[in-house]
Amino acid sequence: MEFKRVVVTGLGALTPIGNSVPEYWDSLINGVSGAALIKSFDTTNFKTKFACEVKNFDADAFLGRKDARKLDPFVQYALFSTEEAVKDAGLDFEKLNTNRIGVIWGSGIGGLKTFLDEVVNFAKGDGTPRFNPFFIPKMIADIAPGHISIKYCLRGPNFTTASACASSNNSLIDSFNYIRLGKADMFISGGSEAIINEAGIGGFNAMHALSTRNDDPATASRPFDLDRDGFVAGEGAGTIILEELEHAKARGAKIYAEMIGGGMSADAYHMTAPHPDGLGAALVMKAALEDAGLKPSDIDYVNVHGTSTPIGDPQEVKAIQDTFGDDVYRINISSTKSMTGHLLGAAGAIEAIAAILATKNDIIPPTINHFTDDPAFDPKINFTFNTAQKRVVRIAQSNGFGFGGHNASVIFKKYED
Repeated sequence: MEFKRVVVTGLGALTPIGNSVPEYWDSLINGVSGAALIKSFDTTNFKTKFACEVKNFDADAFLGRKDARKLDPFVQYALFSTEEAVKDAGLDFEKLNTNRIGVIWGSGIGGLKTFLDEVVNFAKGDGTPRFNPFFIPKMIADIAPGHISIKYCLRGPNFTTASACASSNNSLIDSFNYIRLGKADMFISGGSEAIINEAGIGGFNAMHALSTRNDDPATASRPFDLDRDGFVAGEGAGTIILEELEHAKARGAKIYAEMIGGGMSADAYHMTAPHPDGLGAALVMKAALEDAGLKPSDIDYVNVHGTSTPIGDPQEVKAIQDTFGDDVYRINISSTKSMTGHLLGAAGAIEAIAAILATKNDIIPPTINHFTDDPAFDPKINFTFNTAQKRVVRIAQSNGFGFGGHNASVIFKKYED
């Protein structure tokens, strides 16, 4: 069968470096770090005292105090970024067939803050189960797309993808597939996460996964740097409106880019560590290329998973070298997690937005915080260190890898009618 074409017609973002897409993109190309000492709880007894928190977000002002109290932060973030994307896409749902518009949303953990608060309150009590009636509906990971669909009366496919840090890449791939198969006209897709709290930071500290560079948070996320010591936790949301091309043209929509492929794979190796040879990462990039009908020489930019962990970064570079061969020296690579931190289930969404805007604007956002070359990496590879680079970006690929060995990679192309 002939697949339908899928385009991007709206974007929304709530990130540690900007509460809208224009703010986010401006911070990306200017190399702004979102890391700072944590303000949301007392970190006195924690190994890591900093993170990339969302800043100046007022849930009460956005939702009203009564409604905000019924929603975990990860849902608040989802609704906020989605409102921007809906406005950006110029959507008037009263004029559209909402039975053919769905919501597929990614979240690796869901309502961790809600779960933490309710369990702490129970533990402090006398053993009588006094739980908030909104406890379960605030916490469950699938509630974000539920609320989005309720707000806009969208009755198409509606669910959450949960594959750790690959979650929102998976949400984009599922949305893409439904549309190109003709099963829907449009999807609100993306992801959100809100894990900067005692349980989130404490849990990742217990795994020795986080950077502990408390004396210099702004430079703590150092992908591909010799002195990287772990990832920096981030939070926020990213929304992408994916739409069937003819449907978009019929309503006169502006088009950012075309989504042309996606791949998925499993490491089948370890609970948290990537395959030492980058096997799963190479498989997923090759699968995405095959799905898009591309050769390695067609890619101009790869927004890498690049978390700044000692073992994760080398494995991804091995996979990139395996996938691209000599073309690895022609492409640009960058990790925008050096600026945003790691948004876990929302990482794929905001990084896909970065890849989309790179194709639209012909600018590669940098990998900041590079101070010392790691001899493990070929110095001829262009990691786009510290400064954004201008170049024609016809096709961009974006990777996401998650605990459990989940891998998902998406590909976007400069739109041509």
